[in-house]
Amino acid sequence: MWDYRVSLHSRSDVTRVVQPATLFSPPMTECSRSDIPLCVDLDGTLIRTDLLWESLLMLVKRRPASIFRIPLWLFRGRAYLKDQIARLVQIDVASLPYNRDVLDYLRKERQGGRELILATASHVDFARQIAAHLGLFEGGVLGSTAVVNLKGRAKLQALQERCGGRSFDYIGDAEADLPVWARANQALVVTDSASLVGRVKAVARVAHVFDRRRNWLRVIYKALRVHQWAKNVLILVPLISSHQITDMSLWLAAMAAFVSFSLCASAVYILNDCLDLEADRRHSKKKDRPFASGELSIATGLAMSLGCLTASFALAATLPYTFLIVLGGYSALTTGYSLYLKSLVLVDVIVLAQLYTLRVYAGGAATGIVPSHWLLTFSLFVFLSLALMKRFAEIRLMSQSDRKGVLGRGYRTSDAEHIASIGSSSGLIAVLVLALYISSKEVLELYSNPEYLWLVCPVMLFWITRAWMLTYRDCMEDDPVVFAVRDLTSYIVALLIGIILVVAK
Repeated sequence: MWDYRVSLHSRSDVTRVVQPATLFSPPMTECSRSDIPLCVDLDGTLIRTDLLWESLLMLVKRRPASIFRIPLWLFRGRAYLKDQIARLVQIDVASLPYNRDVLDYLRKERQGGRELILATASHVDFARQIAAHLGLFEGGVLGSTAVVNLKGRAKLQALQERCGGRSFDYIGDAEADLPVWARANQALVVTDSASLVGRVKAVARVAHVFDRRRNWLRVIYKALRVHQWAKNVLILVPLISSHQITDMSLWLAAMAAFVSFSLCASAVYILNDCLDLEADRRHSKKKDRPFASGELSIATGLAMSLGCLTASFALAATLPYTFLIVLGGYSALTTGYSLYLKSLVLVDVIVLAQLYTLRVYAGGAATGIVPSHWLLTFSLFVFLSLALMKRFAEIRLMSQSDRKGVLGRGYRTSDAEHIASIGSSSGLIAVLVLALYISSKEVLELYSNPEYLWLVCPVMLFWITRAWMLTYRDCMEDDPVVFAVRDLTSYIVALLIGIILVVAK
């Protein structure tokens, strides 16, 4: 015989020692629907996420050193791991992605006088907070503790003890729930898997299926943020600026670098989204991202991130080793940005500017073309302007939401004008660097009619000042580089600059 502790939350909010129930008890007697408790799973059922993964990533983000303690906790059992994490992490239960179909169903059942019980393998402290937030589970809360991982047969025993021999219905979403469904009066299933529904039907009477089918290709495409790959066209800048665009071998190297950088960027975007769940869910637009909304699980995201990163470095290994070094530096810097640096005022935008500039470095490393100091200096200031433009747009958005600060950053809404001042100045300095370059002796070696290059300056001034004006008008809804790729006026500006360069050549 063994016994274990299950924390039971009810009107008296007590903790009891529960003796194991018989796994093969006689069939439950039929009774009226209102007399049958409805027991509800949490992870993947009531909420479209997994609190163990969420709390684990939150712990790693806020206390990075704890990552070395996690294997020791896990060695003592999954229940002990959950308990230790719950002691150190607070979950914002109000912002969790609740399954609206299930929640609406539970509210109707509760209004009809039915007793609802929350039974989850997540830690009981998290479960209690969610129950208190929703105000639906008068029947009690069952959850994991330091000694019990309330999953599968352990959950079944706890529910049978809680219901005192009465029949119960059960809503779940995973194969681990099969023992509970097998002893339930009726099974309700939350899934997009026809296979799981078939397995549940083999052991229980299925009363309802909450279908979670989705367009996987669309969701994965969105998670990879393929539209952000547009930033990586900066890898082509050294090739174009060196006037070697007819060399196909250089183009092949540049395109391989583009794909490698894009895969690496997607890996970091996914990791960043998984680490930024709480802030994204409070954002008016970011809350619809695949991981924040629960369309993709965190475990799937981490697997995708690792796969993209592996493919990125495998492709980079076919290019010069200097590109591999730049790619490694980029991945380290952008990971550091996701974990910590983005919360530091002004440091974040300087790092963003460096990440843009690193793409130019990467293009030179892949093709063997060394970017000039003029190009790198121009890149630094223009990308600093764009990074500040992005942050300014976020601050403006927060000010419209009556918030005093930008979540997950370090800015206040009162910083907006200062950010705009620095950003627009940086853009003008970039044009000044361009003017100084046109006056340099290096231009004479590349252009036979360099005087025409002066026409590039007013065109660049127009583009930068227009971009800032659109940002002031709240029309800059995306990353400025991605905006430029989608903006017709930006293409016209690029065409004009191209014509000027050809004439100057």
